[in-house]
Amino acid sequence: MIVFLLFFGGDRFLQWIWDFIYAERHLLLMSPHFSVCAAFGIHLILSAPFMLLDVFSPHVGWLQKYRLHREVVGLHQWFRCAIRIFWKYIIGILPFTALVLSLRSTHLPERAPSSFHAFKECVSCMLVFDTLFFICHYSIHKIPWLYHNIHRIHHQNRDTFALAAQDSSISELLTLQSLAFTSAMLVGCHPFSEILFHLVNTWMAVEDHCGYEFPWALHQLLPCFGGAPHHLAHHQHFKGNFAPYFKHWDYIFGTSLPNSANE
Repeated sequence: MIVFLLFFGGDRFLQWIWDFIYAERHLLLMSPHFSVCAAFGIHLILSAPFMLLDVFSPHVGWLQKYRLHREVVGLHQWFRCAIRIFWKYIIGILPFTALVLSLRSTHLPERAPSSFHAFKECVSCMLVFDTLFFICHYSIHKIPWLYHNIHRIHHQNRDTFALAAQDSSISELLTLQSLAFTSAMLVGCHPFSEILFHLVNTWMAVEDHCGYEFPWALHQLLPCFGGAPHHLAHHQHFKGNFAPYFKHWDYIFGTSLPNSANE
């Protein structure tokens, strides 16, 4: 909803948001500590509703029909997962973010992008990221050394849950960050558009791993997206459905799997 308002709230609304960031918080945008804390915090916030669903769904009958697998992830698993991710953010993502920001220009434009321009740049980043991710993900699964040393940790969660979207090795987290930064660089987007892309990227990863399929899920509204059932099939079969957002690359290369739920 927040991203929808940012995209379609009008140019004046985007400019008002950007003026606040530019005038009051522009130094924070260049701080690796703030960027990393914000990224981790946003991931926790977006995952929190699904944690509550895992807590209450065993006791609320109508919620169970939306769960894609029978096993409910306990709070202790959520807590251990959060600690693992936080630790890897501190020792891996923080130094990497500091390096990337040190190489970037500190100049920020005074004008915000138009709503259409921000939307176009964000979608372009998603398409580029989707392509780069597919290539890397496919390669990692086809080369045993890469799978065991980079990706195997992520597949310890056969039944996915929202927070596990970033439950990966440090090398994989760094690879994902590199792909996101590279996508924004190739598109050449406005810093505000890049912020929106990172927000959407985080939300999409959370939704893909959430383990629930609601009628209002994005893939139900826009069939070009894979969504949680698409990615759950990948975790269950350890192959296929390699793209993170869209389904076209898996269709083109014959790696598409039918959606399935745990029996």
